[in-house]
Parts: sequence; structure tokens; C-alpha cells
Amino acid sequence: MSFISELKDFLIFDGGMGTMLQARGLVGGEIPESYNITHPEIVLDIHKEYVAAGSHVITTNTFQANRVKLKDSPYTVEQVVTAAVKIAKQSGSKYVALDLGPTGQLLEPMGTLSFDEAYELYKEQVIAGASAGADLIIIETIGDFYEAKAAVLAAKENSDLPVICSFTYQGDGRTFVGNSPETNVLTIQAMGVDAIGINCSFGPKELLPIAKKYLEYAKVPVLVQPNAGLPQEKNGCTEFDVNAEEFSVIMKEMAELGVKILGGCCGTNPEYIKGICKAISGIQVTHTTPKLVTMASSATSFVFFNGVTIVGEKINPTGKKKLKEALRTQDFDYINKEAIDQVKARADIIGVNAGLPEIDEPEILKKMVKEVSSVVTAPLQIDSADPQALEAAARIYNGRPVINSVNGTQKTMDEVFPIVKRYGCMVIGLTLDEKGLPENAAARLEIARKIVNSAASYGIAREDIIIDCLVLTASSHQNQMMETLNAVRLVKQELGVKTVLGVSNVSFGMPNRELLNTAFLTSALSAGLDVPIINPMSQSIMNAIDSFKVINCQDLGCKSYVSLFSGTQASAEVSKTERSLQDMIIEGLKEEVTKATLELLKTESPIDIIDKYFIPSLDIVGRKYESGEIFLPQLIHSADTVKEAFEILKGYIHSDGQTISKGKIALATVKGDVHDIGKNIVKVLLENYGYEIFDLGKDVEIDDVVKCVKENDIKLVGLSALMTITVKSMKRTIEALRENNLDCKVMVGGAVLNEEYAKMVGADFYAKDAREGIRVAGLIFE
Repeated sequence: MSFISELKDFLIFDGGMGTMLQARGLVGGEIPESYNITHPEIVLDIHKEYVAAGSHVITTNTFQANRVKLKDSPYTVEQVVTAAVKIAKQSGSKYVALDLGPTGQLLEPMGTLSFDEAYELYKEQVIAGASAGADLIIIETIGDFYEAKAAVLAAKENSDLPVICSFTYQGDGRTFVGNSPETNVLTIQAMGVDAIGINCSFGPKELLPIAKKYLEYAKVPVLVQPNAGLPQEKNGCTEFDVNAEEFSVIMKEMAELGVKILGGCCGTNPEYIKGICKAISGIQVTHTTPKLVTMASSATSFVFFNGVTIVGEKINPTGKKKLKEALRTQDFDYINKEAIDQVKARADIIGVNAGLPEIDEPEILKKMVKEVSSVVTAPLQIDSADPQALEAAARIYNGRPVINSVNGTQKTMDEVFPIVKRYGCMVIGLTLDEKGLPENAAARLEIARKIVNSAASYGIAREDIIIDCLVLTASSHQNQMMETLNAVRLVKQELGVKTVLGVSNVSFGMPNRELLNTAFLTSALSAGLDVPIINPMSQSIMNAIDSFKVINCQDLGCKSYVSLFSGTQASAEVSKTERSLQDMIIEGLKEEVTKATLELLKTESPIDIIDKYFIPSLDIVGRKYESGEIFLPQLIHSADTVKEAFEILKGYIHSDGQTISKGKIALATVKGDVHDIGKNIVKVLLENYGYEIFDLGKDVEIDDVVKCVKENDIKLVGLSALMTITVKSMKRTIEALRENNLDCKVMVGGAVLNEEYAKMVGADFYAKDAREGIRVAGLIFE
């Protein structure tokens, strides 16, 4: 245990660094982290002010001291990080925290940065910081769980330092890619971090509901570092709208609720830290009791295992010729359709298995996990008997998977439990050991007990284990059917863990398998089965589950049952979905969309295909995004799906001498700002709506924007800024466009922007997200 995870008193971090450096002369275009070498006295002075204000922990000036940010700098990552830690240690603080911020790039599949590349960026920083003498690591202002996972792994695998991981949220209570507080807390803490946090985003009042959500589930201390409210322009200067006194009042409330680690982010200064210390003086730390829940998640969706939780079994090659061939040929569209159909049939979790002896299972399972995750939001159950395959897939999975499986043999537990712990997974435990599968229920219970106890020695919680008492085939082991059911009852009664069964195993080799499966499932549910692994396309199976949910009060008020069956006659089987091109685009089936586009070209013109199929489909995806039905990863995936077919159409259009452009748009991240995540997202969507994009990149000179508009007769300019200091650069860019009398409209966006700021800088439109950018373009050109 670390000093953080065993906190008996409050731990006070410092406040904002960027805004403090701005007050001391940092200007747009300068890299704040370079001050560790060029102006160490300024950085040290800021640190000392925070220590004097009451900070126990000083955060190094290394927020984005990574290879990407420093590529044009004369200094290396090691030089910048080492200097930063050295300065912080001179401040007189009790602890020095190595600060790791976001990489500044989108990870695959939304962007171009791979998970492994992100890991390497963080690894370089961690090694430098640990070698320089940092006391702990804080990973902060993270908006993508996938990036957080890479950073946490880099921190834990390359140092022995305590690790805190802190996320930043939007107004809807999720990160910008759609991660929920539940997913972030339950998964990251299961990976063994010492504290979990919230920072940046908004002022303390707005972060209070998210802090309460964290405290519901956090087994480790919770950190909160809000901004000093929202930035606003006053007399040509940027100010924040929450003063130190107002800030401290809400921070005191958070402390009383159970937040143990407090500090500030953008806009806060030593006065805010002094205010926190004064406000909590004399308050005793509140030790909360977190809910113990069983939860799996994807990047944007989580499932609590309450009542019956359905795992779809169809992506398993056993007895499936078409799936075997799809695995051999890497036909992932076929596999993705199987996943989509099961989710539509109401599977909560999708099982994925690539267990064919003639393929490279670790590599194919990795690819399968990435592909299936890109088209469904349901969490995955990763199924393999090969620990190497399990680890390869668990490492790159964007979420919290169920690992299937471990058993009671010491060898398997020694191989699989470290994987489960390292990646924060849930795990299925099979009740067999070196002697095989016991014939009686009591012996299976003892193996289950052994698995639970052994898991605990690895730090794996009881609620993260699901026990499989194993179903044998009725045709050859009829006397074992009741033993399996009795074992389920005993495991539930004695160990209190969730239970799972592969229901379809019971009917192998039997006629009318559907009938036997349904009868066995009903008996198993009555015995306490929580997680049936079934074919959700079977209507009789689903009818049995829907009926049981009424009996066990999972379907409160019988609302779902009545909705499903009132005035209808259930069909014998759920048919696979017949897909239109629109469906394929919405579902993100890239190869299918390409084939369908080529077929349509036999009868329709490229422009008609764009107007009749592509644009309406993307509009539907956009509406789903706006309503919260899908999130950024799904939005980008659908856009990328259109992009491939769009390239085919371009070839046909150019050969006919036609033009595909609906209008010319220039995009730029303004001078002094190196963050282009938002701009890149807007670019992807605008291109797929048929606009011609002139991407000027990031840190763009004002003259370059003006020149591009002049030379290309640009009618719409999109400017992005993430940092408060670069909003002034945005204003000067717009002024330059106006001074040159250019006939163009300007839309602006970015994390620090709002309607008020947009008006202040002289923009015509404020685009709060990529979808709004599409709407603005439509107003200008259509």
C-alpha cells in the first residue's frame, strides 16, 4: 500500500500552472514546459508560493512534456522532465508529483496514434521522472479512457511510484469521447491506481455531482481539482468567474462528503489553495463505504450485473463453418454483423473467441476485439484458453472486459490472474482443477472457493469474479445436470459471487436443441444463474429470460414484458437483419458499404449516391450523437466508413469531369496552440459531407490563414483553440481576415470557447462540437 491509498488526513495539491506562467510573461507560441530550462527561477517561485499557501504536493511543470509536444524544441523529454522534478524538489514541498497530461492526439481508431505509441510516449516521461526523484505520478486532464489506460500501464510497468489518474468531463457528465464516471472509476481502480480523480472541466459546483458519483464506487481516495469556474474576457484580460472564497465553500462540501485529495486547476492560484486549507481546517476526513458492484464496460457503455445479464455466444468458431472461414480470411465484416445482430437481439455482453489451431490466435483475437468494439458499444467477453491471446486482447481493449477464463489449476491461476489484475478485468472461474471436473456439487464449490481465495491474493475483488459450474452434455452426462444446478445454488449461497453457464452445451448431439436449452435455462435461472451465455437470436430462449425477469422483479412493473408481448405473437426465431446501405453506414460496416456503393454505381450517379444515401445516413448518425444514443467513437467510425466509399466515388466523378466539392472550408488551430484533436474531428466529418477541406494544421501563423483564404476563395474558416492564452491569437486571426476584406465567414470552437467568447473574438458562429460544425457549413453553402 502507498501513502496515498492509506490516507488518514487530507492531501492538498497545488493549483494552476499555465495561468500562473501567463501572469509572469508566457505568451502564445511558447511551450510552458520549456520554462523549466529557460526560466527555472519563475517555475520555482510559483512552486514556493503554493507551498507557502499550504500545498503538500507540488506538481511538476511537465503537463505535456512528451516527444510530440517537444518535437520542435531544442530540449529532450529527459532534459525537460529532469529539470522540472529538480525544481519542484527545491520548493520545500512534502511530495513532488510527476505530471502527465494528454498526448494531444486522438488514439486509434478515432485518430492516428496507436495505443502502443501512446504507451511509449508516457513511458519516456515516467522513466525520466522516476529517475529524477519524483515521489508519485499524477495522470491528469484525461478525456479518453483508452489514453488513461496507456498512461497507467506505462506508469506502473516502468516505476514503483504511487499513481493517481484524473479525468476531465463535459457538461453531460461524460468525457469528450463518451466515457462515464462509472467506467473510469471501476476500471482504473481495478488496475491498481492509488487514487482516482476529476480535474479541469468546470468550477467546483459543476464537478460536485461527478464527485458524488465517484464516491459511490471508489475504493481508493478521490481527488478533485476544479477550474476557477469558466474563463471570461474583462478589459482585454482573461478572468475566471469563481473567486477563491466561492471556490473554497464548495471544496469544503466535497471534503465533508469524502473527497480526500483537493487542489485547483486552470485559473486557480495560491489564494485558492490557501482558501481550501482554511475551509477544511478542523474537519475530519470522511471515510466512505463504496458500493460493491460487478461491472463490465466498453469505451462508452457499462453493464452492471444485476439480475440476468446475457452474454451472446455466436462469435465462437466451435461448430460454425462460416465463422471459421471468416477467421481464416479475416473477414471482420462478417464477424461484426454477428456482433451487431446479437446486440439488436438484446445481448448485454458479446463473447469473442478466435480459438482455431491453424491461425495466430493472439494476433487475430486482438484484431477481432478492435473490430467488434468499433461497431457495438456492448462490453466484450474475451474467450481463450491461451494466456498469451488473453493478454494481447485485454491490453488493447478499450474498456473493462470479462476474461474467460481461469480454472482451479495452480498453473492457470498463476498465468491468468496477473493479466486480470494488470488490466482491471473481470474474470470467469471454471470449477475444474488438476483432477478434472468433479462429479458432485460440493467439490465444485471447493474449487470455486479456491479460485476466489487465490484471486484475492492478487488483489482481485470477489465482485469481479464470476463462477462457471460448467454444463456437460445431457446426451452423455445426464446424471450431471442436477449437480451443475446444485453447484450454482451452493456457490451463490456460500461465496456470494455471480454465476455463469454456457447453456447451449447441454443439448449437443440432441434433437430439438432449442427446447432442451430453454428448459435447462429456466431451471438454472431458478437455481441462481446470473449470466447465461446463450444465442440471443433464439426467441424461445429470450422469451424465457423475459419471463424470468418478471418473476425475479428485475422487470419492475412488468413494463418490458408488456411492451414486448402485448398484442403480439413472438416468432420462433429472431431473423438476421436485412441491411440497407443506410444501415451499413450507421453500423460502420466498411467492406459492406464499399460493395453496396459499387453495386449502386451501376444504376445511379455518384452525386445521387452522396445525396440520397451518404448524407441522410450521416445525418441520422449525427442526431444519435446529439441525443446521447451514441458517442464520438461511433460518430467517427460511421464517418470513416463513408470515407472509404467516398474515395471510390471520387474516381468516378473526376473521370466524368464533375466536381464533388460542396464548398471550400479552411481549418486551423491558431498560432500558439498545438492541440488539434477537435479540428481533426471536424475535418473528418466535413469531408464526408462533401466539403473540400484545406487543413492548415496546428500553431498556424495568422498570415498563413489569410493567404489560404485569398488564394483559394474560401467561404468558411474554422478556427480552433484549446488554451485560454491562444484565444487572443484567434481574435487577431479574425481581425486580419476582416482587415483584408475577405468574403468569408468564421466559426470557432475549442475547450475554452463558449458563445460569449465567440462574440468577443468577432466570430460569426460558435461550434460547440463537430456536429454543430456540419450545421454551420450547411447554413453557409446549402
